[in-house]
Amino acid sequence: MKIALAADHAGFTLKEAVKKYLLRAGHEVIDFGTNTADSMDYPDTAHPAARAVSEGVCERGILICGTGQGMQLVANRYPGVRAALAWNIEIARLSRSHNDANILTMPGRFIDESLAVAITRTWLETSFEGGRHARRVDKIHNRDYRV
Repeated sequence: MKIALAADHAGFTLKEAVKKYLLRAGHEVIDFGTNTADSMDYPDTAHPAARAVSEGVCERGILICGTGQGMQLVANRYPGVRAALAWNIEIARLSRSHNDANILTMPGRFIDESLAVAITRTWLETSFEGGRHARRVDKIHNRDYRV
């Protein structure tokens, strides 16, 4: 699977650990940075990574910043992107099985490398259940939907 990977300075260390795991697992990784722990603005890496998923260049994306929130906010602006913030394995599993999330965001300041890899592995291995969840996911992207 081709995966877009991005982080800010607060997510740099986790990004590197996740990248090592992804490559060992046989995935193709496009790393959008950052490449150091020097302070930078998370949108600078989130935008190109989310765009790559939105445009189909990458099948999925993994974005990491201090809280995961900023990356998620940027990513969800792109058509067809369903970015989900996960800080534990169960949230990651549900984001795939129920929401068909195609971008995972994680909080670099709140989880360690081993948990980040476990979350990533679970997220990549979990399939979308479809059924009633497909109807709900369709409503996310329906611009004419009214309550």
